[in-house]
Amino acid sequence: MPLLIAPDVSYHSSWLEGSAEFEGAHRDGAGAEDWDLQELSDAGTFRRFVQALLDDALPESPRKPGYVPCTYLWIVEGDSFLGSLAIRHELNDFLLNEGGHIGYSVRPSARRRGHAAKALAAALPLARDLGIPRVLLTCDEENAASRATIERNGGAYEDTRNGKRRYWIDPASAAAP
Repeated sequence: MPLLIAPDVSYHSSWLEGSAEFEGAHRDGAGAEDWDLQELSDAGTFRRFVQALLDDALPESPRKPGYVPCTYLWIVEGDSFLGSLAIRHELNDFLLNEGGHIGYSVRPSARRRGHAAKALAAALPLARDLGIPRVLLTCDEENAASRATIERNGGAYEDTRNGKRRYWIDPASAAAP
């Protein structure tokens, strides 16, 4: 059964395999935008990457302008990395309009098995524990799979902005997938 865990260096090779499946496409919730995939094949660099993901949850950690504290989590099953999920602790203007509190991605070979819906369901209590009373999720207008994932977890559609559908979920009353 898939689990949502803190990033862990023991998933190094599986994380690299899963990340390569995206073929350079953006991975929501991965936290890897500033890291070169080739460089992450080095164990020491990967260790620093994992530590940076863990540190990003701390309010005092340095971050780029426009970025907010964020808890990064990985979706795993056994020794296999299946995907990433990020819980952003607060919203800035960009996140309010387009990014939301939670972003996630599942590696292409693990899609259409309910992993995203289960990971989102597991993340909602964590968001509540972080003090987020209402969780904003967004997805591209044409992303039917992500829309279904959000709606399955109790997402109430509010509007569309810049091609992004915006949904709110009360993490205290979210339905289990």
